[in-house]
Amino acid sequence: MAAELEGSKALGGLLSGLAQEAFHGHQGITEELLRSQLYPEVSLEEFRPFLAKMRGILKSIASADMDFNQLEAFLTAQTKKQGGITSDQAAVISKFWKNHKTKIRESLMNQSRWDSGLRGLSWRVDGKSQSRHSAQIHTPVAIMELEIGKSGQSHRETEREAETQAEGEAGSMHREPDVGFDPRSPGSRPGPKAGAKPLRHPGIPQEDF
Repeated sequence: MAAELEGSKALGGLLSGLAQEAFHGHQGITEELLRSQLYPEVSLEEFRPFLAKMRGILKSIASADMDFNQLEAFLTAQTKKQGGITSDQAAVISKFWKNHKTKIRESLMNQSRWDSGLRGLSWRVDGKSQSRHSAQIHTPVAIMELEIGKSGQSHRETEREAETQAEGEAGSMHREPDVGFDPRSPGSRPGPKAGAKPLRHPGIPQEDF
């Protein structure tokens, strides 16, 4: 039975199954399924240590994102250690990693990302045109726009960065003191409020119309 495990014929299928289970989220791939489909002549007790060894080798290669020089050195070391792998098995593993390196790497990167990812970033400097305090008018304000997306969908979130004392005041209307006038539509001349006393100055004579 050991000869069955040392062979390389079914190893490519085993590595593919391990990659699907470990890196691509296919939970239905069990050790019994792999054994029955690929190594039916091997008992489960013999198969488990072999499966654990191949899973460990594949995870070591993937987690280190080995290039081909690193892969060759790593597999050579595995063939020389006691209880390691054969040269034929090393060749199968090397071929598998060269063919699947990109997809496995992309899958690991996707698993390590947040639910939403940053798709774009833009910013500009603007100036306040209105504020409660006249000293803050025309104060530079940095406006940052982030484009965040998840699963092909995106939405925009706009954040304003301003000085601490002006926080929350951007866009607020400037209030004029109440001097007895009632504001009307834009562009019209305001008239006096009902009951308001007319403004007088001692140096200006009052005339009756």
